[in-house]
Amino acid sequence: MAADHMMSPMVEAMDQDVSNGIVSASKVMAPSNGWMVVHRTDAEMKPGPVVGYAPLREGETDDVAVILQEPVMSGDMLMLMVHAEDGGMKTGVFEYTLGAKEDGPIKPDGKLVMATITAK
Repeated sequence: MAADHMMSPMVEAMDQDVSNGIVSASKVMAPSNGWMVVHRTDAEMKPGPVVGYAPLREGETDDVAVILQEPVMSGDMLMLMVHAEDGGMKTGVFEYTLGAKEDGPIKPDGKLVMATITAK
C-alpha cells in the first residue's frame, strides 16, 4: 500500500451473522471524529432508516461494533456508513434522522462512505 499519510475514508465489512444484536465493520477510516451508522437498505442501495450507530474516532479503527436497536433478520441488507459529528447541538450525541443535516453522512467527492452487507 502507498505511504499515504492521509488515507481515504472507507468502511470494510463482510456479510455476517447479526443474531447476537451486533453488526461490525472490520475496518473504518474516518477523516475526523464521527459516527458509524447502520442503515437498512435493499437492492436499490438507498440508505433507509437507522437501526444503530457507534462513535468513531478520527483515523483508522479496526473492528467497529454497533449494537442494533431493532431486530435484523437473516437476508436483510444493511449499509454501514460514516457520518460526521457536525451541525448538531451537542458533541457526542447522535442527532441525525433520515434526511437531516445534523451529524449527516460525509461525502468526499460527492460519494457516501459505506459498505453494504447482508445479514446471515
